[in-house]
Formats: sequence, structure tokens, C-alpha cells
Amino acid sequence: LCLDLEKGLEMRKWVLSGILASEETYLSHLEALLLPMKPLKAAATTSQPVLTSQQIETIFFKVPELYEIHKEFYDGLFPRVQQWSHQQRVGDLFQKLASQLGVYRAFVDNYEVAMETAEKCCQANAQFAEISEVPPLYVPVTFFFTALLYKPVDRVTRSTLVLHDLLKHTPVSHPDHPLLQDALRISQNFLSSINEEITPRRQSMTVKKGEHRQLLKDSFMVELVEGARKLRHVFLFTDLFLCAKLKKQIGGKSQQYDCKWYIPLTDLSFQMVDESEAVPNIPLVPDEELDAMKIKISQIKNDIQREKRANKGSKVIERLKKKLSEQESLLLLMSPNMAFRVHNRNGKSYTFLISSDYERAEWRENIREQQKKCDFSLTSVELQMLTNSCVKLQTVHNIPLTINKEDDESPGLYGFLNVIVHSATGFKQSSNLYCTLEVDSFGYFVNKAKTRVYRDTTEPNWNEEFEIELEGSQTLRILCYEKCYNKTKLTKEDGESTDRIMGKGQVQLDPQALQDKDWQRTVISMNGVEVKLSVKFTSREFSLKRMPSRKQTGVFGVKIAIVTKRERSKVPYIVRQCVEEIERRGMEEVGIYRVSGVATDIQALKAAFDVNNKDVSVMMSEMDVNAIAGTLKLYFRELPEPLFTDELYPNFAEGIALSDPVAKESCMLNLLLSLPEPNLVTFLFLLDHLKRVAERESVNKMSLHNLATVFGPTLLRPSEKDSKIPANPTQPITMTDSWSLEVMSQVQVLLYFLQLETIPTPDSKRQSILFSTEV
Repeated sequence: LCLDLEKGLEMRKWVLSGILASEETYLSHLEALLLPMKPLKAAATTSQPVLTSQQIETIFFKVPELYEIHKEFYDGLFPRVQQWSHQQRVGDLFQKLASQLGVYRAFVDNYEVAMETAEKCCQANAQFAEISEVPPLYVPVTFFFTALLYKPVDRVTRSTLVLHDLLKHTPVSHPDHPLLQDALRISQNFLSSINEEITPRRQSMTVKKGEHRQLLKDSFMVELVEGARKLRHVFLFTDLFLCAKLKKQIGGKSQQYDCKWYIPLTDLSFQMVDESEAVPNIPLVPDEELDAMKIKISQIKNDIQREKRANKGSKVIERLKKKLSEQESLLLLMSPNMAFRVHNRNGKSYTFLISSDYERAEWRENIREQQKKCDFSLTSVELQMLTNSCVKLQTVHNIPLTINKEDDESPGLYGFLNVIVHSATGFKQSSNLYCTLEVDSFGYFVNKAKTRVYRDTTEPNWNEEFEIELEGSQTLRILCYEKCYNKTKLTKEDGESTDRIMGKGQVQLDPQALQDKDWQRTVISMNGVEVKLSVKFTSREFSLKRMPSRKQTGVFGVKIAIVTKRERSKVPYIVRQCVEEIERRGMEEVGIYRVSGVATDIQALKAAFDVNNKDVSVMMSEMDVNAIAGTLKLYFRELPEPLFTDELYPNFAEGIALSDPVAKESCMLNLLLSLPEPNLVTFLFLLDHLKRVAERESVNKMSLHNLATVFGPTLLRPSEKDSKIPANPTQPITMTDSWSLEVMSQVQVLLYFLQLETIPTPDSKRQSILFSTEV
């Protein structure tokens, strides 16, 4: 009980630290709002005012008072958290803050008028637009300014949620408990009284006969225009589908939309206009180019964190943020490669590129649903009005870039998510069914795993477990498909696989809920179908520890030298067996080594190899080849020391960074030949195999770069004592970005050796290498 109490009180400190960080961000937003206020007030008394005193009063109404209230709260809380003890009281500060919510009431009442005034002034007065800070890429000045105005409204909701957390970790016996309860009661009453007013209303545009055209859905998408990728903002209205782009104004500011094209929903279809019409080639961007962008993004994030810690000038940070914005925009533009085509019955077809079948299915469902109940009329004047109103109507205001996120917003989860797909119910007729799992990474979704096909059933029982790596992920998606074996019978829609999507759903990955490392069961509902899942999360600092060798028997977690000596072989038996089976039937498997194998199969193989089961080769022949690939990766991952050794790891990382190619070659080859013999021979054996896998890239989609990405960290990641990864979980962004850089270094080392046609070795080593590859 005492331990629980201690833990709870420690949690109070963490919650309060989060509140401080959040208050700091909020104060900086209020400061940004107040920054133009002083010069505007000064100009208002001159002969050439930018805004009138009345306009200034309306736009900045109660903002200075809100700043003072929160500055006082922050200045009171900061020293108490710094001099923390379990007896420390903070309830009086929260109670006082809650008692001043009347100022928020006045702000909220004035909010819509303030927004309208700011918007009109931005459009009518170039000087006011200039005074407003330069907005992030693609975001209109109007929205940059009015988004800041929304911060106080948004703050009330957040503060109430935070009070919940604080109260949860405050014992009933603590003197703060009644004060926090009082503050929460006041906040909740206030929130419920204004909730209706601050819910963002979707505006509609009136057309003739008093009908209303409403916005149903909008999103940023990549359009393929004559082979080039273009960023577009797409709007689905109750009667038409509109594709627009943000116009660039002087100084790079985007303030209005330019309509590129539109299709009335009555004329829109997804079928081929003409079966003989060629589907346009999608210009694919090589994985190595996308990874190079990710490396740059990680490096810039690291630089921003370093500058923040060093308290350098904001100009340097702003410059870095601009670079980050450019790189992230480029990645979002270049990464999607799944076609989504729309056709106008009266003429043209248009192609978008998206990253997931989920979005494609969602757009089709929304459009088809609306087509059942729409009619259409639009004059050229109405089209112009509609395009102009897009700035007001849009519900998705920002492209998913880091720069557009709040500083206190969750950076997502980094580590490994184990997912068990149990079963599904609700299918109307017997089918061949399978599921795929996706997670978000770098602003777009990536397909990570696929269950086996469960044949001829309405109630599939997969019970398959997958291990999925997360890189800043916040959402897990599941898509359920019907497998079609007779391809000729299906009328295939543009760019869509012949397998039919039966349902889709998603679950938010809540860091709080997943923190306890236990399995969490959940049910995802989709179009009448229910899929049962279990998920368990392991953060990076725990999942990637290499455990010291504590056993002499078996092969997993045992030093490679001990295993080869016991087996009297140059290459461990497990490595040879897995490679042999993959070369027998897995060389043309799409995504071999990248697609996750079923975890239960991998564990069964691991146990069989550990006890030297004579039937292991029979087991392997009956298993999915992805499970065998997963077993081989797991063997290298669980080595107590990496194949490239802890001692030489820093040298490999430094060697790959050398810019002189001659020096690099000499350094890398000498380091390689310095490895202990079992490590060297096993590595060369594996290298030879991976090169043969890459030779089938046209079929298996696994390039040398893809293979290096999968195996680099597995073969090089050092033991815990030598790891450069910071273990401080309170700095997730810093940790994840330095992690990304370290991983990329490991990938580069392996890729270097994969790209060498031959590895020159001294005669003394050559003999053993030749012998090993013949074994």
C-alpha cells in the first residue's frame, strides 16, 4: 500500500511537470497573439492607423488579462514543482485559476466576432497581414492568426482533462484533494455551459431555391498530373467533388484557393471510362530516397532540440523549422503510391496517390452514399463563390507536419506493438477471409502485417500474433478482405486489388492505457463486422535491450562462438537451416523479411531449435515462410552481443561516415576482417544469401536497401552498456530522433557491404570463408 501511495505521489509530480510544460506553450501562444498588439495600438493614434482602436479591442479582447492570469499561475506553480516533496500543496493555485473562468466567459462570448474581425482585417489590410507572423508552409495567414485566437477556447477543455489526471493521483487524505475537487467542479460546470457554443460548426453555402450545399469531408491528397506529383486539398460536398490548391501570395503566403477541377456527384464514377484506356504509370520514389528524407528529418529535429537546450536565438530555430517543414512536405508528397481514380462521365479521369486502402475505401463509401440522394446545379459565379469559401469551410486545416503540431501534443509511440488478431463475427455469407494491419509513421500509414486466409467461413478464428515496430505511431488500423482466387470473375475497379474490402476500423494507441505492458483486449466494429484484438506495447528502451548470456544450452541468447564450437560448425545450424528453407520457397515471397511472421509459429520454431528437435526441418516445411524469416531475425536480435561486436561497433559507425572513399574502403574491410571468425563467417554466409534475395527484387520487392533496413539494427545494434540511445523517457522526441540517426548509421554499414561485388580477404581468412559457404 505504501509503495502504491509513493508511486501515486510521484505520478503527481509528473502530471504537474506536464502541466508546466503545457502552460509554457500556452503562454508563448498568448505572447504571439499580443506581439502585434502594441505596434497596432501605437499606430491607431496616428494619421495612418493599420486598425482602428475599436478593431484592436475586438480582436484582442481579454487576451492581456488571460496572459496575466496564466503568468501568475505558472510563476506560482514552477517553484513548488522544483522544490518537490510529497507534502507539497498546489490545490490553492488551481482553485484560484478556476475562480477566474469568468474572463474566459467574456472571451468566448466575443470569440466569433473577434474571428470575423481578424479575418476581414487580414483580407482588407495588407499591413495587418504583414504584422501577423509568417505562417507555416501551406497555411493561410488568416488561419494562422485565428488558430491562435482559438487557443484560449481550447485551453478550457484541456485544463479540465488535466485536473482529472491530477485528482486521480492525489490521495483523498491529501490537503489538495478538496481544493482540486472544487476546481474541477467549477471547470466542468463552466465547460458544459459553453460547450454548445464552442463546438466548431460546419458552415454551409446557400445555393438557389434555398437548398444548402454542405461540406462532408476534406483532405490533403497527392494528385498525379502528367507524371508529376502535386499537393491538392480535396473537398467532398453534398453534390460535388472539388479539387483545389492553395494559391501562393506575395511572400509565399497562401490565403485563398484556386479550383483545379470539379465533378458533380451525379457524373462521378470509379469504373474505367474505356477498358482499353491505359492506367497511368505511377512514378515510384526509391525507398532509399524516402529513407534519406527521414534521416534529414531526424537530424533537423535533433538540431532543433539542441538549439532549444542551448537557449539559442529563435531565428536559428525558425530557420531549422522551415527546413523541417520543407523535408516533411517533400516526404508526404513522395511517399504515397496507391492509385485512387475518379472519372467524370462527361470526360476526364483524375488520379490521386494515397498511402492506404483505408482512405480509398472511405472516400468511395462517402461518395457512393451521397450519390443516392443528391442532385446538382452550379453556375460559374457560384463556383467562384464556393472556391472562395473553401478557406472558411475546410475542416482539415493543416497538413500532418511536425511544425503544425502543438508542442505538448503526443509525439506518438516508439517501440514494438504486439497484436493478436483473435477472431471476427458478423459476416453474412461464407468467404475466404484475411486481415491486414497498418500503423501511421511520418504522417502516413504503412501496411505492417497480414493474417493467413481463413477459408470458407463466416466466423474466422485466426488467433495470430504479430510484432509491429512503431515509429511515432498514434493509430492502429485493421482492414478485413475477402480473398478472391478466381481473378477472371471479378470486375476490378481502377488501381484496386481484386480482393474485396469487407470492413475497416481503427483504434487510437493511447500511451497511458498501454503503459502497463499488459495485454489489452479490444473489439473493433466495422460495417456490422466485429474483430477481436489484443494489443501489448513495449517501449524502445525495454524492447531493444540485448540480454547478457546466462545459459550455455540452446542457441537463442547464447554467444555465437559457444554455439559454433558446440556444433563443430563455422555457421550456426539455425542460420543454415533457415536460409536453406527460404531459398527453397521464399525467394519470390513479396516482402520476405519485411512482412511480420506469426509470433506463435516463430516461438514454436525457437523452442524446437533450442532443444535441438530432430523434426525441426519437418516443422519448417509446413510453416509460412515469413515465420522462418522471423525466426532468423529473432536469432540475431537475441544474440547477447551483436554479430559486429560491441567492441568494434563505434569504429564501424565512424568508418561509414568517412567521406574519402579510399579511406572508407580500407577502414571498413579491415574492421570486417577483425571480427572473430564465427562472426565473420556467419556474416559472409548471410550476406551471400541476402544478395541472392535482392536479385529477385522485381518479384519479392526487397531491394538491397530494404534488406539493409531490416537487418542493419539486428546485426549491429550494440548491447545496452554501449548503446548511445538516451534512456530518459521524459524526452521522447530527443530519444526517438537520436535513435533514428543511430539506426540509419547501422543500415548504412550493412548496405555498404551488400553493395560490394566481392570482399577481398587475406589468404588466411579466405580458406575458412570458402569452406563455410560450402557447408
